[in-house]
Amino acid sequence: MRLLFVANRMPYPPYRGDKLKIYNLAKELQHHSLDLITIAENQEDIDSIEPLSRIFNRIDYVFIPRWKSFLNTFFTLFSNEPFQIGYFRSARFKAKLSEIIINGKYDGIHVQHIRMAQFIPNDLKHKVVLDLPDAFSMYWKRRYHSAKNPFIKAFNFFEYKRLNHFEIQTIPTFPQTLVCSKEDQRYLSKIDGAKVDVLPNGVDTKTFASSEVAFIKNRILFTGNMDYAPNIDAVQYFVHQIFPIIQNEIPEVEFIIAGQRPVPKVYELASEQVKVTGFIENLAKEYAKAHVVVSPLRIGAGTQNKVLEALSMDIPVVTTYVGYEGLGLPDGIGALPSEDANEFAHNVVRILRDDEFRLKMASEGGKAIRDSFSWPSIAKQLEKYLTFK
Repeated sequence: MRLLFVANRMPYPPYRGDKLKIYNLAKELQHHSLDLITIAENQEDIDSIEPLSRIFNRIDYVFIPRWKSFLNTFFTLFSNEPFQIGYFRSARFKAKLSEIIINGKYDGIHVQHIRMAQFIPNDLKHKVVLDLPDAFSMYWKRRYHSAKNPFIKAFNFFEYKRLNHFEIQTIPTFPQTLVCSKEDQRYLSKIDGAKVDVLPNGVDTKTFASSEVAFIKNRILFTGNMDYAPNIDAVQYFVHQIFPIIQNEIPEVEFIIAGQRPVPKVYELASEQVKVTGFIENLAKEYAKAHVVVSPLRIGAGTQNKVLEALSMDIPVVTTYVGYEGLGLPDGIGALPSEDANEFAHNVVRILRDDEFRLKMASEGGKAIRDSFSWPSIAKQLEKYLTFK
């Protein structure tokens, strides 16, 4: 098959969710002829063409500097479009994409993110799969409910309402929409005419494999891009509301925040028992040192990559219910979901104190993740969706 990937960002280096998924799916589908069209925002994006050319036969991009995207977003204030859509607006990209689709004779087209849906003309959608990382309006709805600042709360509300309207108008026009969890599927399936199925996030089970390296006792780990609002909120929530409860039970406990681009709000959390590492090139080594991994996210949707990676290495996870349903795991198999700060702390302490429970929970969860969430198995599912008759 000849396939076209339409990505909202250059999918390299694969250190964040949207880049990670496209990169790994394409890598597993190289037995087909693959082309890529995307947006470049800086020189780093342009430099990534060379490594991506080992996967894609042809790479097209439109350069849109961030200042122009911010200007687009400003003009969106005076329309009913979501800011997310305005940020990526580009007549040049739409024209180039239409030309490529018309001349490319593609068997299937993979469009990543609701942001890129704006560029697909209705008469060219019959061979398109719209792959969403999550139900974006649900994500913004959660940001609205969690915001304390009245101005941020108002902004989040307007973006949620605009995105909800955009999803209702857009998703039914595609023959197939994919999301990464059943929670997102249920949410978007309420839209009249929407055909929504689940394509889970995957994990590189070779990189994130069980390690014989001994973990560091009472070491708690959180990973993620630390300029991303849901991750910032998660570590603030953990340090301020959950960690003190754990410290009362286990005074020698330590919390590691590992991830690139920490913002000042994250660095402010650092203390003798809270460490902020910044960028970690080899996350598998960092996971291997963790007694337990935590995912205290209160904002978001979809499935969290940090949870998949930890479980793939047989490391137990304590999580909120945000993203948990996407795993499809029974409670206690790999991950313990928690309703509030007290339950979250209790679950962490239980794992830190009970080695037998930790081992059983982690090994069962690890097997389940490796069986169902490896990138080869996810790519095979996508291949079926892209086989249009």
